[in-house]
Amino acid sequence: CAIGLQSLEQAIARVGDAARIELHFQPFELNPGLAEAGEDVIDHLVEKYGISEAQVKQNSEAIRTRGADLGFVFDMQRRRRIWNTFDAHRLLHWAETQDLDRQRALKHALLRAYFSDGENVSDHEALVRIAASVGLDGERAREVLASGEYADAVREREQFYTGNGISAVPSIIFNERHLIQGGQPVEQFERAIRQLSAAPAAEARDA
Repeated sequence: CAIGLQSLEQAIARVGDAARIELHFQPFELNPGLAEAGEDVIDHLVEKYGISEAQVKQNSEAIRTRGADLGFVFDMQRRRRIWNTFDAHRLLHWAETQDLDRQRALKHALLRAYFSDGENVSDHEALVRIAASVGLDGERAREVLASGEYADAVREREQFYTGNGISAVPSIIFNERHLIQGGQPVEQFERAIRQLSAAPAAEARDA
């Protein structure tokens, strides 16, 4: 979720050195059964949620405005189709094994490619180019995508989280214990981070 990530990162920036934070991105597919060819985004949302085309456009404008407030561009004119994201998740899983900062950079680049530029993020050539653009090894990315590497690991992680009740994005889990769902305001994420970072000290004093 681009909105959730923007809001979370701005909260992290506000907290600064008051908390030590390490971000790990986990795979979750809203539409795991989506065909390789993708679908028209408006037709997909009309069918999935049982709403009118006018409602889709109204919701899209609300998302665009919320994104703009957080510094993220949703370009609804360029994003015409919805794509299968499984291979993008495989690439993110591989990136995590390389460097967490690069995984984070790749996540941002994929979100921009999908929501701002309307790119097909199931296309291997596009994924290789995006991976290389954030400093990852493009040829190794190509090998990962061509081989099906990390597919089982990604499915295992997906099943773990869906099996534990995660059914929507964003779902942000702090310290593997505390869950916040939804694209919450920056202030709410900031408050949660400050409270959780102070908790160990409070527990130590109580002991």
